[in-house]
Amino acid sequence: MTPLASLSDGNCIFYPAGRGCWAHESLPGVPVQQRRAQAVCIPAIHLHMTAATMQVSQKDFEKAQEQLKLLKKDPGNETKLKLYALFKQATEGPCNSPKPGMLDFVKKAKWDAWNSLGNLSQDDAREKYTELVSSLVSAESAGQHKDASPDENRLGGYETIIVTTKNNITKIMFNRPEKKNAINHKMYREIIKALEEAGKDDSTIAVITGNGDYYSSGNDLGNFAGVKPTEMEKMAEDGAVLFKEFVSHFIDFPKPLIAVVNGPAVGICVTLLGLCDIVYASDRATFHCPFTQLGQTPEGCSSYLFPKIMGLSKANEVLLFNKKLTAADACVQGLVTEVFPDRTFQKEVWARLEAYARLPKNSLTLSKQLIRSIEKEKLHAVSSKECEVLKERWLSDECINAIVNFFQKKSKL
Repeated sequence: MTPLASLSDGNCIFYPAGRGCWAHESLPGVPVQQRRAQAVCIPAIHLHMTAATMQVSQKDFEKAQEQLKLLKKDPGNETKLKLYALFKQATEGPCNSPKPGMLDFVKKAKWDAWNSLGNLSQDDAREKYTELVSSLVSAESAGQHKDASPDENRLGGYETIIVTTKNNITKIMFNRPEKKNAINHKMYREIIKALEEAGKDDSTIAVITGNGDYYSSGNDLGNFAGVKPTEMEKMAEDGAVLFKEFVSHFIDFPKPLIAVVNGPAVGICVTLLGLCDIVYASDRATFHCPFTQLGQTPEGCSSYLFPKIMGLSKANEVLLFNKKLTAADACVQGLVTEVFPDRTFQKEVWARLEAYARLPKNSLTLSKQLIRSIEKEKLHAVSSKECEVLKERWLSDECINAIVNFFQKKSKL
């Protein structure tokens, strides 16, 4: 669970840097990691250009590099790979570096992207790079007007989540929609911070949901990539510590915590539902825990709570054999409280939550603490054991091979 190197190459900077920008983020989670392993195919379009046109193209190319440094929003890993490949093609020509090893996910993805451009001319690469940057600048400019509603107080200091307060509700929204809300290191720490603040603020309840089509695609497997063999043990140790702290904040959260599952949920964002007090789901949501597929083991207290919630055999299907549940299945098995039609999901759920938030705050908090206190010590012990086993798994050949095989299969799709 260490961050990946950013998609830069020496002095070839093709994306912004600095506080609040996306230069230093780790690469995305499972679905984006799948796309990253693919070669980025950009058709070669050969154009006859005059010397004057080429000169203008070079000026535009240089201007595009400056514009890109001003962007604040991460455009997604696929786009960053395209930018990298086009920049290298424009400045150096066709791919001329040796193919990296399969375990070096970052360098392999970058090499595939550059190599896929084949004999695309440097002039054409400059033009395509410039056009792509222009589209990113236009898209970000158009999105700058989409802010929180006037009566909704948006809290600052977050980059990967959106935290707002309104009508006695603190809402924590996963906000990496272009990466299907996969959780990277920064997002783990920001959720921890948001839960700490929500536990102390004046809100009555807290709500967790996702921005975009996904609730969350789970742990960002990019957290595992780009780690040198000598750093593996430290990566596993640091990852286990962070994971334990993260889960502990859900166990200890003092107020009612409601999950509003707006779309597919994967991995850690499924297992944490057992620690929420209520789970409402859209009928388009699905629930998937592909732990053994990736050579890993259950977390988020699911090894204890899922058998208790679903029954042993149903929990085994989910945790051992990677069974994906529909929203209806999850509701029948007790993981989800209620399912709503997607077309009315937001309206119905938030009306209900606003009614809950008008209940006496102290009564709700004390009632939850009575319910949770019975097993709080047990949950912390379970989480500690799960993290201990996960740390061992991350260092195992079986886990490493399973992740490599996963990416290899996806790269062939």
